Order: sequence, then structure tokens, then C-alpha cells
Amino acid sequence: MTRAGELTPHSGDVLAVSVFGLGYVGCVSAACLASRGHSVIGVDVNPQKTEFLRQGKAPVVEERIGELTAEVVASGHLTVSDDAAKAVHATDISIVCVGTPSAPGGGLSTAYLESASEEIGAALATKDGWHVVCFRSTMVPGTCEGILVPALEKASGKKAGIDFGVCVNPEFLREGSSVFDFENPPKTVVGESDERSGALVMDLYEGLGGPRFRVPIAVAEMTKYADNSFHVLKVAFGNEIGAVCQKLGLDSHAVMDIFLADTKLNISPAYLKPGFAFGGSCLPKDVRALTHTARQNDIDIPVLANLLASNETQLKRAVDMVTNLGRRKVGIFGLSFKSGTDDLRESPMVELAERLIGKGYDVLIYDANVALSRLMGANREYIEDRVPHIGQLLTGDIAAVVEHGEVFIAGTKEANVVESIDNIGPDKTVIDVVRLPDAEKRRLQPGYLGIGW
Repeated sequence: MTRAGELTPHSGDVLAVSVFGLGYVGCVSAACLASRGHSVIGVDVNPQKTEFLRQGKAPVVEERIGELTAEVVASGHLTVSDDAAKAVHATDISIVCVGTPSAPGGGLSTAYLESASEEIGAALATKDGWHVVCFRSTMVPGTCEGILVPALEKASGKKAGIDFGVCVNPEFLREGSSVFDFENPPKTVVGESDERSGALVMDLYEGLGGPRFRVPIAVAEMTKYADNSFHVLKVAFGNEIGAVCQKLGLDSHAVMDIFLADTKLNISPAYLKPGFAFGGSCLPKDVRALTHTARQNDIDIPVLANLLASNETQLKRAVDMVTNLGRRKVGIFGLSFKSGTDDLRESPMVELAERLIGKGYDVLIYDANVALSRLMGANREYIEDRVPHIGQLLTGDIAAVVEHGEVFIAGTKEANVVESIDNIGPDKTVIDVVRLPDAEKRRLQPGYLGIGW
């Protein structure tokens, strides 16, 4: 790990970088890149910030940033310029770190991003050779390709991905530990307009730890929002569990210590891949019971109280996907709430089937486990008493469902179902709610749709 006073160039090529915007993210990025041996020029419309840096002083207060800035300025690795065009002409990559404040309606203000793009674009108009414009500011998906790339192309008279490169490189820095976070990133994400540009930006972080992702530009834009929204969700979840525990006279930290100890299901990737609604005999029942307990004790828990409403919305999305296709014959693969079981209790697949039947769709269902349990009597009572109309539409003949349907809903990953889906012609539509194997390849095929991904 690089410490202030210990300039350690990275193992890759030394690059010349101009950083536009010397606030919190820009100042830290500039100083840390310079500490890795890159040649960095800082640019900002505020002359006080550039003057601070010129004197070797950091314009922000942050652990280690003061001494690190002084060291890289003294070594000549970090300089400043009041001339944006000269900074662009003298560097390989321009990193844009300007602010993206909230607009009055809650949206994102892109005014500073647009201004920086126009300024850099004007400089590119007179620059020979390849240059990469890399946006590090947080912005909603579509901002770069929909607003900033057109601004760059208009000002430069050149074409992104052909005459110059564009990347989005979100930062994952925490205030108070941003230098440490830069040197020890949880991950590095680069959205790229072209392979050459993505490789050049990724080389800035050569030798740093954590997984690396080179992805489409809009995916890179979205990653920061996914992170921060989950962080907020975790804070709200912890606080609401704490509120319930306090009212019931329980030690909330003891409860959460036990919760955190489970790295198989709780603090893990489990349940975090987008897909279909949850169901079964435990999750819906337990969420209802907890929110009921909160109401009885006059505790307001809006996040937990809206989990079932969110689940209902995901179920409605699946129904809407079918109705929007305008086809009436539906084949459903899988009925139980979890593949490989015959448990129909609060199964979202049962609910989906019931809603389609209620809307007049011609539905035929294949689930070998449920069909077998009905014959054996294990699940017969539930089918006959709770969903008799669905029981009449259930078959153990997978070929009959394939022959019947115009639209198919894949609710199980069983091998014979996957094989049958692979043989369905392109004139029919498959809606995958469980993310079948090789789903990324399948989604490129005509008529293959996924819910939530």
C-alpha cells in the first residue's frame, strides 16, 4: 500500500492525465493517480482550488490527503493549469470529476458535466492523436451516451469510439477513508465506448486489488446507484429491526450479531440476483407477522411494511409481460414456489397462473413433481381444495405444453424443461423468471425475455 512520502509507480505504463473538477473526488483521484507515478494536471474553474494545489495544499479535508498532495506536487507528478485546452493537449486521458447535484424536481443536474464536455470537446477539435474522456462523476444511466457524448461530438466535430474514446469510471470512495479506498478498491468498473479506451483507463489502476469489470457505459453508470441504494436499504433495515427490538425489550445488537454471522444467506450474494417474486411457506408469512407485530406496538417500519407490496409489483410485471404480447395460449413450466419441490404454498407461479386464467388465457402447466404428488396424495388435498381450477390444467406431459403454447413461462431450471425451451421455435416467446443456465446467451435469441434483467 502506498503511503504519503513513499511514491511507488505502478507496474504498467505511465500515463498523462488531466483531472477536471478538483473537489472531493477530483482532488483525491488526482493526488492518488500522481502518487502512482502518473503525470497529472488538475483543472478547475475555481482559481482558489488550483492555487491551493499549486502551493501543494489539498483543497479538501481528508485523512492523508494533505501530506499526499504536498508530496506529489513537490515531486512534479501533480501540477495545475488554468487552460483546459492545453491540459487536454498535454494528456492521454481527461477524467471528469465535476459535481452532479440534485435538480429541483429530484433529478440530476448535468449542467457541470455538459460544460466540461463542451470545453474538452473544443480542445479535441484541435488535437491530433487518440484521447480518452473518462467520466468519474455519478450520473444516472443514459446520461453519458444521451447527453455527454453528443456534446463532445458537437464541440469536437469528431466521432466517439472512432476519433476519441469515452469511458465511465465510477468511484467507490468513502469520505474519511478515500485515500485508503482508492489504494484498496472493492472493485474497479470501467464502462467503455471501445476496447482501446477501456484498456487505457483500466491501466490507471494496474496493480490495485479487487475484481475488475469492463462493461457497457450504461452498466457502469448504474453500478454506483445500485451500491448506494443498497447501502441506504441496509441502514433502514437495521434501524427498523432495532426499533422493533427496542419496543419488545430486546437487545437489537445481539439480534443483528446473530444475523451478521450468517454469511451463507444473509451477508452473501444470496437472493440478490434479479428474478421473480418470492413465495413459499416462510417468507410471506414471516414478513406479515413482523409487520403485524409492529402495528400492534405502534411502530412505523415503512421499509419492512412495503416488502410484500414490492413483491406484488414484481408479480404484476410478469403478468404485464404476457398481456403485452397479445397471445392467448400460455404454457407454464414449473408451479411450485421452488424448483425441485412440490410445495405450492404461496407460490408466485400459482398466483401468476391464476391471474392469467382469470384474464381468460388458455393455460397449460407442466410440473412433474406436483403432478406426481397429486397422484400420490401428498399434495392432492391442497390442489383439490385451494386451486382445483389449476389442477385441471396440470399435466405431466411436457410435449403437450410445448405443443399448446404460444407464450411460455419458464419457472424451473429442470434439465428436461431447459431442453424443451431450447427446441422452441423463434416464432414463440419464452419469458424466463428463474434465469435459466446460459441466460445471457439466450437473451440474444428472438423471442427470449427475462424479468428484471
